[in-house]
Amino acid sequence: MSDSPQSDSPLSGPLLLDRIDALAAISAEDGRLSRLYLTPEHRRANDLVAAWMREAGMSVREDAVGNIIGRYDGDRPGLPALLIGSHLDTVRDAGRYDGMLGVLSGIAVVDGLKRRGRRLPFAVEVIGFGDEEGTRFQSTLIGSRAIAGTFDPAVLETRDAAGTRLADAMTAFGLDPTAWAGAAYRPEDVLAYAELHIEQGPVLEALGRPVGVVTAIAGATRLAVTVEGMAGHAGTVPMTLRRDALAAAADMILAVEQLCSGQDRLVGTVGRIEASPGATNVIPGKVRFTIDLRADRDPLRLERVGAVRARLEAIADARGVAIGFETLHESPAVACHPALMAQFAAAAAAEGLDAPELPSGAGHDAMAVAALTDIAMLFVRCERGISHNPAERITAADAEAGVRVLARFVETFQPAHHPVTDRLP
Repeated sequence: MSDSPQSDSPLSGPLLLDRIDALAAISAEDGRLSRLYLTPEHRRANDLVAAWMREAGMSVREDAVGNIIGRYDGDRPGLPALLIGSHLDTVRDAGRYDGMLGVLSGIAVVDGLKRRGRRLPFAVEVIGFGDEEGTRFQSTLIGSRAIAGTFDPAVLETRDAAGTRLADAMTAFGLDPTAWAGAAYRPEDVLAYAELHIEQGPVLEALGRPVGVVTAIAGATRLAVTVEGMAGHAGTVPMTLRRDALAAAADMILAVEQLCSGQDRLVGTVGRIEASPGATNVIPGKVRFTIDLRADRDPLRLERVGAVRARLEAIADARGVAIGFETLHESPAVACHPALMAQFAAAAAAEGLDAPELPSGAGHDAMAVAALTDIAMLFVRCERGISHNPAERITAADAEAGVRVLARFVETFQPAHHPVTDRLP
């Protein structure tokens, strides 16, 4: 993965990475990138992105939930828009390309159109979503759910770690928390949504390809499992008489791995475990652990969830411990539109690139926007598949490959479906 030479084109990889570096410098922590929703750092990021949008010839607005939106009109006023977007918020101690690459690539594409004086038979809107990660208020996709019309106003009452309500944080940011419904787009004003994003996985690097076309965003089930045995003295209870909750949980965790192995496009992860009372000389009496199970096919995911629960219940019965399940999260898989996938593949081929198809195991704003319109995603290779980590890396050459494919996709775009096609030329 070699770097691209410098260029004055807005689609230049080095120039794109320079802007990403400038945006990544806006952080709540010195030496670490942490930029959360509705914070002073979010305000500074929105202001900087808005300035770049205006330089690219867009009119700019900030919507009712803090998304920053730039619009580049088509060849006549009032045309429906192709939306391009990603998020500007981060996890704590984040990488600098997750989300930001997609927003700034969209701006670069519009800048290229403006410099050539070109208007398209539709408008282009670039959206920097305020909250995708859910790091501050533990409610993901706030920005994209709002524009899709699926925002739940109950979220306004959630509080961050400092006790601040979301509604109060919106007010402090300069927003009106009662106006959230105004962020929603009308379906007839939108043609499709496209998102460019780093892969956040190792597949493209393994294949030696700079870009790939996303087939679907995986559905996910997250469970909390509680195992209850009997705590006891580590030195006095014979092994044959123990009801060790941690030993039972160990069997269960291995069962999760076994049941999720050998299935294409299915993954299962136990990401957290807590044992109590948590003393060196006490047999664990209670254990709580999480399961995250994902697949891009809902029937497979749901079947495996059932299989995992049945196996864990059998282990609990055999070991004489009690088991309970709590569903923490449930989201269906979201498919990218085949016609838009084909357009991304054709755009890549026109740039001399072979773009393999691959699913997304991570969630993205596109999965929320799918409630509004057809979606498509393009992945860009990232080093070793690392993401949500300061070690997140892409090359200038790969960034340029991605933005050039996106530009060609936009300039040759044909809507797969639209409810008022008579508004198009």
